[in-house]
Amino acid sequence: MPIQFYHLEISSPCRAVDMVIHHFDIPVHYINVDLFSGDHLKPEFIKLNPAHTIPVIDDEGFILYESRAICAYLMNKYGKDDSLYPKDVLMRGKVDEQLYFSDDLFYLFKIITLQVLNENLKILTNKQNADILDRFKAMEQILSKQDYFAGNQLTIADLSNISFVPALQVYLPINEENKFPCIANWISRCEKNITRYKDINAKGLEELKNLILKHFRKN
Repeated sequence: MPIQFYHLEISSPCRAVDMVIHHFDIPVHYINVDLFSGDHLKPEFIKLNPAHTIPVIDDEGFILYESRAICAYLMNKYGKDDSLYPKDVLMRGKVDEQLYFSDDLFYLFKIITLQVLNENLKILTNKQNADILDRFKAMEQILSKQDYFAGNQLTIADLSNISFVPALQVYLPINEENKFPCIANWISRCEKNITRYKDINAKGLEELKNLILKHFRKN
């Protein structure tokens, strides 16, 4: 029986999970949850996830939410190999480290984006700009020593980050004033090496960026 996957394509955490699903051809049944029309606030959905967030999976009655937990669960149960989430304790420790690191960065992105969409934020505050720049500098340092976030092989830490990091450039473009070549090269590697990247992640990313740009820095 396929996993029931509650998702929305524009959602970065949902796309991170979907990239794991497609990497290992895991059978799923997609159930669209439209956040903009309030599907996540309906009683039947809150029964699944009291936090009323997506993604959520229902694997024959086993309910799991929070994208990083879902990615790890899918790897542990359905992964044909451990390439995305190594069983080696030291390597897995680095993957987990970077998953928690990306959680901090995603929270910053989420808060700013909600302010853009719901509170008419048109330009970043000095603190918001500095916070993003600080995270970019940390990422650049990490990626200056290795190809991917947890080492030299693609892992679920990269899938989590690539689902939203390119959208951050809407707020802080990588330009002459703040070049980050290692981040740019990492994005290119992900685009090349992630299974069906264009279909699964690029389309949703573009939709997300376009939504932000409808509200941000409007003339």
